Amino acid sequence: MASAPNSKYNTRSLENESFKRASRDGVNRDLGEAVPRLPGETRITDKEVIYICPFNGPIKGRVYITNYRLYLRSLEMDSAPILDVPLGVISRIEKMGGATSRGENSYGLDITCKDMRNLRFALKQEGHSRRDMFEILTRYAFPLAHSLPIFAFLNEERFNMDGWMVYNPVEEYRRQGLPNHHWRITFINKCYELCDTYPALLVVPFRATDEDLKRVATFRSRNRIPVLSWIHPENKTVIVRCSQPLVGMSGKRNKDDEKYLDVIRETNRQISKLTIYDARPNVNAVANKATGGGYESDDAYHNTELFFLDIHNIHVMRESLKKVKDIVYPNVEESHWLSSLESTHWLEHIKLVLTGAIQVADKVSSGKSSVLVHCSDGWDRTAQLTSLAMLMLDSFYRSIEGFEILVQKEWISFGHKFASRIGHGDKNHADADRSPIFLQFIDCVWQMSKQFPTAFEFNERFLITILDHLYSCRFGTFLYNCESARERQQPNPVEQRYMELLALRDEYIKRLEELQLTNSAKLSDSSTSPSSPSQMLPHVQTHF
Repeated sequence: MASAPNSKYNTRSLENESFKRASRDGVNRDLGEAVPRLPGETRITDKEVIYICPFNGPIKGRVYITNYRLYLRSLEMDSAPILDVPLGVISRIEKMGGATSRGENSYGLDITCKDMRNLRFALKQEGHSRRDMFEILTRYAFPLAHSLPIFAFLNEERFNMDGWMVYNPVEEYRRQGLPNHHWRITFINKCYELCDTYPALLVVPFRATDEDLKRVATFRSRNRIPVLSWIHPENKTVIVRCSQPLVGMSGKRNKDDEKYLDVIRETNRQISKLTIYDARPNVNAVANKATGGGYESDDAYHNTELFFLDIHNIHVMRESLKKVKDIVYPNVEESHWLSSLESTHWLEHIKLVLTGAIQVADKVSSGKSSVLVHCSDGWDRTAQLTSLAMLMLDSFYRSIEGFEILVQKEWISFGHKFASRIGHGDKNHADADRSPIFLQFIDCVWQMSKQFPTAFEFNERFLITILDHLYSCRFGTFLYNCESARERQQPNPVEQRYMELLALRDEYIKRLEELQLTNSAKLSDSSTSPSSPSQMLPHVQTHF
């Protein structure tokens, strides 16, 4: 999504012309250069390595590291680059072997990536070559741990469109025919005081006052009240999203919340019940009562019907994807492929998510009931279900622009925790908050596009590009957990430039020290050389 000249950090539209003309990662390469660089991308170091390729064996090459990517070229053949990996993709960096390692290619670095790849580099044991590469990679792959900005803040690319303007909530709701006599737009959350993980603009029942909304918020997890996501253009049934009610072990009730759900039902006089789809397994919803959560019981919420969709939580999905990686990378064992795939349960989870979305879409399409969707906090499984159901019901979202708007609306503005789920710039690879929820959604979209290819304006290349930049940190789109965090964490331009200059100063100092050490060694070998490094070295000019 495109950046305007005064943007605090960069993003762009996947529909703009550069996407159509560029290579898969958006860089127009000049193979005459060692490394293609984006505007704002600076080269940090390069080093001769042996890349332990899982497919072709050891390859002697030179790795180039910038503040954005790791780039590998072969020294044995004149060909296209072997690797071009954004540093944001890196999840973990480990040292391989020790000082006493004697096996061939046993000393180096092992890099685990968020996109299922593992990269292994063998290095020479002398000269601290591994230490230098390890420190540089750690510094720039995990910038937040070193008080450095994420690359999106340094990216100076310019595009014809301002990507932040692709999604305008007022225009999108107007496209749906809102507001109308039954639904209104409220700015009660304009300063994110009602709910700090919701967008500033919300659509709520016309009969519900802002005071009503405040009272309802006290009974919903994280104050995430039921708000409209989509309205059917003909039968006027709606998809509403929220978080779980705070029922707890004692079975607490809240008359304002109960009345509010009834008001939602009554926005359409043709229906007698409001259907609630709880994404969780029944047993998990019951267990959530122990931590103050729960679900809507029949005796408290009249005129509703509740269904559990049996979709598991973020931890189950994370472990499932780990199992998928184990069976597909680096090699697939074809003789046991089907049984191995089944043992991961990944496709079983995909099926449950798609089945749940179909139920939501069918209910709304039939006109028999409006639908309320929630899980625990309403920012993971809820986003999957509402966005997939909307994709099924509304052909606009199956266009390139419409899909961008769908992601901006249901995922980014409604507070899917991208920073926590992906771990942008964070070295804590074992963080329990990490989970492939958005990847799972894209997989579901891919499954739909394979079954109904002519129903979509885009194909898998578009989806893969989105996933590439989910991790790359090249753009600002997927950086933060919610809209309020994006507003709060856009840096002051002066402070940002100051941080850049400090990082550049540190790099100059380190290079100067290395140069002095090198020349000191030369001096000790030559009696005719000057008596001190300072006599031999010219004055080093810097920007400071």
